[in-house]
Amino acid sequence: MAAEKWVYMVTAQTPTNIAVIKYWGKRDEVRILPVNDSISVTLDPDHLCTVTTVAVSPSFDRDRMWLNGKEISLSGSRYQNCLREIRGRAGDVEDKEKGVKIDKKDWEKLHLHIASHNNFPTAAGLASSAAGFACLVFSLAKLMNVDEDASHLSAIARQGSGSACRSLFGGFVKWEMGSKDDGSDSIAVQLADEKHWNDLVIIIAVVSSRQKETSSTSGMRESVETSLLLQHRAKEVVPKRTLQMEEAIKNKDFASFTQLSCADSNQFHAVCLDTSPPIFYMNDTSHRIISLVEKWNRSEGTPQVAYTFDAGPNAVLIARNRKVAVQLLQGLLYYFPPKSDTDMKSYVVGDNSILKEAGLDGANSVENLQPPPEIKDNIGSQDQKGEVSYFICTKPGRGPVVLPDQTQALLDPETGLPK
Repeated sequence: MAAEKWVYMVTAQTPTNIAVIKYWGKRDEVRILPVNDSISVTLDPDHLCTVTTVAVSPSFDRDRMWLNGKEISLSGSRYQNCLREIRGRAGDVEDKEKGVKIDKKDWEKLHLHIASHNNFPTAAGLASSAAGFACLVFSLAKLMNVDEDASHLSAIARQGSGSACRSLFGGFVKWEMGSKDDGSDSIAVQLADEKHWNDLVIIIAVVSSRQKETSSTSGMRESVETSLLLQHRAKEVVPKRTLQMEEAIKNKDFASFTQLSCADSNQFHAVCLDTSPPIFYMNDTSHRIISLVEKWNRSEGTPQVAYTFDAGPNAVLIARNRKVAVQLLQGLLYYFPPKSDTDMKSYVVGDNSILKEAGLDGANSVENLQPPPEIKDNIGSQDQKGEVSYFICTKPGRGPVVLPDQTQALLDPETGLPK
């Protein structure tokens, strides 16, 4: 290892994902092994992602991490497991330009600086820990020249956050629960890439960006210990549903995809209610959004929109195509208008070109919206301002990438400290 003072860095971007067949419950708390398979859609990292910069230098005296600008402790077992596993697989690294030469054995002695930033709320039910741990593992693997494929890396990311394993791929991803005690076969595999079904448009209603009352970790533990429905779901329901969902994705069968996504989301929340004490992740606004989608799908005779909710009140709505997404956004904004002083471009974020297509890019355009004609029953008047914090328009997206542009790094290349 060269004695000069140098800082060697890698910056990566990793997407988040939303499960359409849910992961809820572990059979091994330490290794984070699930009680059932799960399937997810990776979301476009241009709209929802984690960016992580990892750096190594002989001048660093300890491992340190900053999340969204604030220093956090790395002492937790989840971080330690990921760091240990990656260090154990590190290779030789040489960068002649920077005068960096690191032998495989040196990684045990060298310390790391890690800075991570989410472009969406942390711990609010938008899978920030999934993107975060996936990005940590992916960026460290690049820094340390780890020779492993994405599925093998997914088994390491899983030990940080279960659903993180699914963020190492783009498109549609399955986390296989595996059967081995050591978890070596509990890995993620890609079912189809993001281009496979690119008609889909995803609108997320951020009902609350507050941190949830019951964390997923403790909620899962309580469900496994007390919910009989969870046992039935894991043994009888999910194995069949997983096969059906794989078929629906392969054949781009939106009717089956919708039926399975909605049923699985509702059963997951039923498991939460079946837990003792019961866990409430959805709220009245979540229920009103479900009602809106169910009524619209029934009136059309064929499903137009699928919904799914993770461990939080935010609705993830998957429209069969762009035209349907435009109508969906119009309906959502009719029932959940912004507060009067809100700029539409901050109320609909992500791909907000959809505002123009929906005729909603001008002043007063929301006030001019008509009630969706197909919904005969009123699901609430237009007095629900502020119930939705904002909407994110996105689509299925690609997996993790290295960002070579140094200006995107979160650490200073000279000091290795946050910029």
